[in-house]
Amino acid sequence: MLLLAHRGASADAPENTLEAFAEAARQGADGVELDAMLCGSGEVVVCHDERLERLARLPWEVRLTPWWKLQRADVGSPLGFAPARIPLLEEVLGALPPQFLVNIELKCERADDGGLAEQVARLVRKHGLAGRVVISSFNPLCLFRLAAAAPELRRGLLIDPDKSWAVQAYAVSPLVSSHSVHPFHEACTPERVAGWRASGLSVAAWTVDDAQRAHELERMGISYLITNRPGAVRQALHPAG
Repeated sequence: MLLLAHRGASADAPENTLEAFAEAARQGADGVELDAMLCGSGEVVVCHDERLERLARLPWEVRLTPWWKLQRADVGSPLGFAPARIPLLEEVLGALPPQFLVNIELKCERADDGGLAEQVARLVRKHGLAGRVVISSFNPLCLFRLAAAAPELRRGLLIDPDKSWAVQAYAVSPLVSSHSVHPFHEACTPERVAGWRASGLSVAAWTVDDAQRAHELERMGISYLITNRPGAVRQALHPAG
């Protein structure tokens, strides 16, 4: 079971920043999970929230705000860390350790993603990372577009716990998931995990910081555990010495 740092090591550094991804590497994570969306000037930025009230105490909507302006946002101090900024996806892909697995979540709730899937595919190809990237989304249309733009890239449907489990897991996922399925950890049972594995899919469970639950999921055969605390979870699973 590989440990992916959720938005980087986000318990110990500001989420989705270069600092959080560096901290994930320092803590011994196997990779990172991050969020990608388009900003107002068309670049792919790494950010989770559509609006920046929580992250930067600013009323800006990311998809309407140009990159030159987004660079002024401090997304570290409001979360209790040192000042930090929103990075471009290209910056992050160039800065991550060469062995890291990268789970890129496409953030778009609209039918038209504005070219997000195609741009992410282009950047992954540009950096030669097809073998180390898994691309996920709650939006199946993004994954359809990704399949058309770059069929070689690994895709996985994120399962929304607030929507029908059966429709997502058994109707939508087989259509768009080429590599993995990404359920909330509470939705994982031994039977469900075994079924996915039997169908050839890896399972990426999110977001788990509790050591006991991590043990349970490891015994089920989860492929990727997404956690805010990769160092602490690894120590709990496999104590040194």
